[in-house]
Amino acid sequence: MSQTIHPVTEFDPPDGVSVLSDDPREYLAPTPYLDFDNELVRSFAEDAVKGATNDVEKAVKLFYAVRDGIRYSPYETSRKKAHYRASWTLSRGVGWCVQKGIVMAALARATGIPARLGYADVRNHLASDRLLEKLGTDVFSYHGWVELWLEGRWIKVTPVFNKELCEKFNVVPQEFDGSHEALFQEHDQSGNKHMEYLLDRGAYTDLPLQEMLVDFDERYISFINDTIDDGSDFHAEAEAQGRSS
Repeated sequence: MSQTIHPVTEFDPPDGVSVLSDDPREYLAPTPYLDFDNELVRSFAEDAVKGATNDVEKAVKLFYAVRDGIRYSPYETSRKKAHYRASWTLSRGVGWCVQKGIVMAALARATGIPARLGYADVRNHLASDRLLEKLGTDVFSYHGWVELWLEGRWIKVTPVFNKELCEKFNVVPQEFDGSHEALFQEHDQSGNKHMEYLLDRGAYTDLPLQEMLVDFDERYISFINDTIDDGSDFHAEAEAQGRSS
């Protein structure tokens, strides 16, 4: 299969919509954003699952490959649709929850595991002071998660905060055993509130980017720009905040 390339100027897919079926066979094909027909995505998936003998083992390996192989940064947000393809995020090695969820779903499908995208509104108590000031709120809408079809059921996972970042924020890294849901834990290592789920928006057929942008424009003071904020370092902010606390 040849590599599919979507030039930025020509990449304009429609929004994903809420899923109407739980049939796992409907969540195996590439989509505009889950572009595992791209050689980079396929190769990453193949390397990540080496040694796995079943879907559960594959899913666990993919979870950790995304969690720690792609650094988390909320400053990777963009209005450009092309910046949300799995291949784009893998090529940069950094992304926020929405982008990392897309990568996870694309890699799962590339290895034969049905996967779909899901979103929820959460209250995040461990964002950096700079990020909270930029947003004007501690509520993060459309936090990305992924549902994987494993052993006859859908399981939610969020391979978002990489281990290094968790250590800076004094948060136990999220783990995944292939059988239980792996969502953000409620408390940090000191027992303080870490993450609260406020609204489950459900699963989608693909990224609902325009729907998300409308919400972000109404909710946040300043968040989504036309270009990625390459001048910010969320890991450095977390480290500095940890030292001062």
